Amino acid sequence: MPDVLDASPYDALLLLSFGGPEGPDDVVPFLENVTRGRGIPKERLKEVGQHYFLFGGVSPINDQNRALLDALRKDFAGHGLDLPVYWGNRNWAPYLTDTLREMVRDGRRRILVLATSAYASYSGCRQYRENLADSLAALEAEGLQLPKVDKLRHYFNHPGFVDPMVDGVLRSLADLPEDVRDGAHIAFCTHSIPNTAADTSGPVEEHGDGGAYVAQHLDVARLIADAVRERTGVDHPWQLVYQSRSGAPHIPWLEPDICDHLEERHAAGTPAVVMAPIGFVSDHMEVLYDLDTEATAKAQELGLPVRRSATVGADPRFAAAIRELVVERARTERGQDVTPCALGALGASHNLCPVGCCPARAPRPAAAGADSPYA
Repeated sequence: MPDVLDASPYDALLLLSFGGPEGPDDVVPFLENVTRGRGIPKERLKEVGQHYFLFGGVSPINDQNRALLDALRKDFAGHGLDLPVYWGNRNWAPYLTDTLREMVRDGRRRILVLATSAYASYSGCRQYRENLADSLAALEAEGLQLPKVDKLRHYFNHPGFVDPMVDGVLRSLADLPEDVRDGAHIAFCTHSIPNTAADTSGPVEEHGDGGAYVAQHLDVARLIADAVRERTGVDHPWQLVYQSRSGAPHIPWLEPDICDHLEERHAAGTPAVVMAPIGFVSDHMEVLYDLDTEATAKAQELGLPVRRSATVGADPRFAAAIRELVVERARTERGQDVTPCALGALGASHNLCPVGCCPARAPRPAAAGADSPYA
């Protein structure tokens, strides 16, 4: 079927990520980019940056994105998908605006965007769309011809995202001492966000207690737990927990925190815990510090055996999933029949973020959605 790997009308894929420092001198400028407009003093940013300084001032996220870029390009080439892949970041080089400018100068006119965030939320989706709008506005001010930009749908329940995490949990369970393995609890970890942001995540009809953000994570957690039970014959207890909270302490954020959860599990007599970071595409700084450093230290203090399972990263199955999502979206744009690939109870996510989806506290233009100022 020659049209299966036809990417038209798209002529490029943009990998859009958060970015991270690549040396000690980058840490404070990077954090200034992340917190721009909040009036946070430089001395406070230096304190926050200690997490990065523990790792030589280098976040692993950029190298992980380079690995994902390589995996995508190899997968596309190996399956005959002629689609160049670019990379731009929100908060560090290569910056999004610079990459979009390069794409325009390369003649790209219809761009599909892959964000390194699998779930619906303001910080995980709309903020990326706002950054796209900011960059397009900058190019428009330079007099450049603007491309049409679309964003790939949320891929949290695509088998190419879920299956590698199942394998990661199985490996972590197998690595536990045999006498505690079958009784191990699985703590499915994701980034905490303010309760109000969670409650308004996803389309308006999905707003409510936890919104789409919590519902999507719970769906993935159930998929993994069910697959682990089918593969091992053991029904491991599990819970969705949170990490990496920031911001004012008086504002309610999603709980329980992973360290508090480890204390609760230990007090309840749980013999071991596997921490599964399902909310993260790769092992970036919040995984390395909040789980591998802080939560692991808490577990050692408690005498609680703990393992941390792998994120998806540049797994070939994930690269294949992105290829499938690109082809699926291209077929949709060409008006062809499409059966979206999705596991679990929630089904495939929307292709176009509707009005009212994951709203910001202060409304700002956002590209690649129904409310985009750039048609």
